Amino acid sequence: MDLFEKLQNNRGPLGQYAKSAEGYYIFPKLEGQLSSRMCFKGKEVVVWSINNYLGLGNHPDVRAVDAEATKDWGLAYPMGSRMMSGNTEQHDLFEKELADFVQKEAAVLVNFGYQGMVSAIDCLTDRHDVIIYDSGSHACIVDGVRLHLGKRFIFKHNDIDSLEKALRRASKIVDKSKGAILVISEGVFGMRGDQGILKEIVALKQKYNFRLLVDDAHGFGTLGATGAGAGEEQGVQEDIDVYFATFAKSMGSVGAFFAGDTQLCEYLKYNMRSQVFAKSLMMPLVLGNRKRLQMLRTMPELKAKLWENVRALQSGLRARGLDIGNTNSCVTPVYMHGSVEEATQLVMDLRENHRIFCSIVVYPVIPKGMILLRLIPTAVHTMEDIEMTLEAFSAVAGKLKAKAYQATSITIPT
Repeated sequence: MDLFEKLQNNRGPLGQYAKSAEGYYIFPKLEGQLSSRMCFKGKEVVVWSINNYLGLGNHPDVRAVDAEATKDWGLAYPMGSRMMSGNTEQHDLFEKELADFVQKEAAVLVNFGYQGMVSAIDCLTDRHDVIIYDSGSHACIVDGVRLHLGKRFIFKHNDIDSLEKALRRASKIVDKSKGAILVISEGVFGMRGDQGILKEIVALKQKYNFRLLVDDAHGFGTLGATGAGAGEEQGVQEDIDVYFATFAKSMGSVGAFFAGDTQLCEYLKYNMRSQVFAKSLMMPLVLGNRKRLQMLRTMPELKAKLWENVRALQSGLRARGLDIGNTNSCVTPVYMHGSVEEATQLVMDLRENHRIFCSIVVYPVIPKGMILLRLIPTAVHTMEDIEMTLEAFSAVAGKLKAKAYQATSITIPT
């Protein structure tokens, strides 16, 4: 069979909807300035789909630094990988500031979170090692584990008994292979919104020999007394061996970093293929992200406003009888029951009639018959935005229960 013929006959779980859904449900275009309200298909909507927790993505002070840095340095400098020709004092300084903020000895910048995580897992383990990871892990973790040539085990989401069972199996394997064990969890699971059970995982270090890698993309800047993340929130930051976070969530930017002890970070710096063979993070992003980190550290009112909005939204949804699961973070999932076709009709109603834009998740990402609408509150949302959204969700939930969204196909409004 011809390769392209095979691809044409199997478009993939999401690609199968390309003709009927692209441009509206998939690959939609939000236009206008980054804010809690933007334009979709020519209409103003309240937006709950942007990872801009603290409102720094479009903050005037940040934009001023971004603009000045671009004017001074352009988008090409530094040219080359950091190992060869792309290192600067600003890169080194930023890493020191990041390490200090998340209470670690050292840090290593990476260009993109997804790319960095995949590469780091590959870098840290070899065929003699065993990886154990949470079943709810982000795709970047799953893809990183796929590269692993040794044994790998999945433990049930946030299930400490399941993890311990996997640790017992892994310990027997590494006793023979002379390898090591890496456990991977998340600070906050991006779909469900629940924090990883980091405190319980760390406690198992008393019985088993393993290292812990935590993807804290959604916890960095939003959780903990200082914003250092889920580890700080749970009082176990020092017990996280490999700490990872991105700038794409709380800082509204591009890039990511790993943090840990000096020896770990030196190893990653010299062996992570995605960085050794890739161009250095461009100077405007380094300077702009340094400004974002400074504001995150010195303006606690940003996090306070974020959590004021989170509490108002989540308590309001619960009060209206809507199921938001076990979230204990800013991520706010709303679970409903219905078909893919009903889900698209409901979302169309939200966008066209209620002016609410949020992400829709259906099968195969979640089980058949389930609908997940994910809301991401930010510090720039207003109480008017929240009240408008609560009213809209009450309305569409009632219509879904009443079977008002019956459809046999996916349609896009003209």
